[in-house]
Amino acid sequence: MSEVSVGSASRGSQGSGGAGGSREFGGSQGSGGSREFNFTKAIIVVSIAIPAAVAFLILVPQAKIDFGFNTRALPLFHAILNSSTAILLLASLYFIRHGQVKAHKRANWVAITLSSVFLVSYVIYHASNPSVRFGDLDHDGLLSDAEKQQAGVARYIYYFILSSHIILSGIIIPFVLFTLQRAYQEKFDKHRKLARITWPMWLYVAVTGVVVYVMISPYY
Repeated sequence: MSEVSVGSASRGSQGSGGAGGSREFGGSQGSGGSREFNFTKAIIVVSIAIPAAVAFLILVPQAKIDFGFNTRALPLFHAILNSSTAILLLASLYFIRHGQVKAHKRANWVAITLSSVFLVSYVIYHASNPSVRFGDLDHDGLLSDAEKQQAGVARYIYYFILSSHIILSGIIIPFVLFTLQRAYQEKFDKHRKLARITWPMWLYVAVTGVVVYVMISPYY
């Protein structure tokens, strides 16, 4: 989520009749001022639970689940979701820099929706398929010396990109949710400051998701 416009912030500063300071979106007005919804605890729980669940599926050996349909094509679907998210994030930045607040919000909401779909699909894929190793030409789950030699330096580049992608994928979750909460509460100054960290990190995760797929796809 990128920077929010001054016009949007000024609208948030208008109270009902000018009293009580800024109006909190989605909150209820009390006699002593505005009361806002706070999802901090839920965000923390989600931010811990999701990476833990994904790590468990990938790292812990277990019987794979048969979902009744071919899940091996899902990595391509994931690349499409990631590329679409990257485009939406770029559009979001363009919209807000040109004062198109509604378009900015819609782009972000669609990006969040696509990221949520990706997460569910990613879990389904790893719950039903073994992990693919870069350079594994014979698909036996092991890398021979010959396969390592053939993969060459590209193997190290791949795992560097993959590692940064995975780490930031876990870190980005609370950043996205807290940035969304700041906008939901109409705390636009805090939203803008946090978005300056969230947006490039989220874009990096989306773009490297596509790069990882392109690099690993010959070994599916």
